[in-house]
Amino acid sequence: MNKKLITFGEVLMRLSPPGFLRIQQADQFKVIYAGSEANVAVSCAHFGLTTKHVTVLPDDDLGTAAVQQLKLHGVGTDHIQRHEGRIGIYFYENASAVRSPKIIYDRYHSAFANIQSGSVNWDMIMNGADWFHWTGITPAVSEGAAAVCLQALQSAKRNGVKVSGDINYRRVLWQYGKLANEVMPELISYCNVIVGGIEDFKNCLNIDDDQFHSACSKVIAKFPSIKKIASIQRETISSSHQHIQGIMSTGDRQIQTKKYELFPIVDRIGAGDAFMAGLIYGELSGKEDQSILDFATAACALKHTVEGDVNSVSINEVEEVLSGKTTGKLLR
Repeated sequence: MNKKLITFGEVLMRLSPPGFLRIQQADQFKVIYAGSEANVAVSCAHFGLTTKHVTVLPDDDLGTAAVQQLKLHGVGTDHIQRHEGRIGIYFYENASAVRSPKIIYDRYHSAFANIQSGSVNWDMIMNGADWFHWTGITPAVSEGAAAVCLQALQSAKRNGVKVSGDINYRRVLWQYGKLANEVMPELISYCNVIVGGIEDFKNCLNIDDDQFHSACSKVIAKFPSIKKIASIQRETISSSHQHIQGIMSTGDRQIQTKKYELFPIVDRIGAGDAFMAGLIYGELSGKEDQSILDFATAACALKHTVEGDVNSVSINEVEEVLSGKTTGKLLR
């Protein structure tokens, strides 16, 4: 499929203790380079889309390693800027049974956080693109990142590029003097498809409703460019055992998928990004809404079986899950 996706956001270095060790037990860490928007680009590259990621990385060996990882997955890196500064880091402690996973961020004043308004030639980047994706993490990082994200959205609109946004409210990241509900409404107004839940709507849009469908109807009424809102509904039995179900609202109707039982879970980080990538692939493939949601949810379910942040699975693997081939038969 000859479709082009642009993503924008920070690439982080993830440090994880081996297996299920706690951070305080660790004498070594596994290194993975990833970020929410980059994860979407990687997944879509595995689905056959042409993907390019826009970010800022430090001009050092860590930045080079991050670029190489994106290239390894087939993501275009032509528009990645390299500047002085540090790479953002997060520590991830995996867990099972009754112990919850844990994340510790160390990303303040990173090279990406120091991005400046006007530093990206978005009209050049959007030329020939079909889709642009961003998340609510980016405008939370810094005022500069929020400004550049807005400029990207304005360029997407000028160039007729469809836009998706994962609201992804992260309370701990909004530290530069602005609240999410002061910044996010304008950004979300440019979107055609969003992923979000009731708490996201409340914290970012001041829309308080305890029912997903009615909340979505209010969001769509407020932001007419949004045509679809999707989410993963998660039932948590333990860190190792959960159920997920995809749900989508168009304002006047709601659809959902079957439930997937996930046990044991290998790594749930990036599951929402896998879901978003499935939605984008489905939209660009011209599928109807139920098929789009089914594909995205199956991709999300598969991500829980993959270690690391990125969902390095193929279309065929997702379709096998959709067809019920989940017995784990050895493939030779």
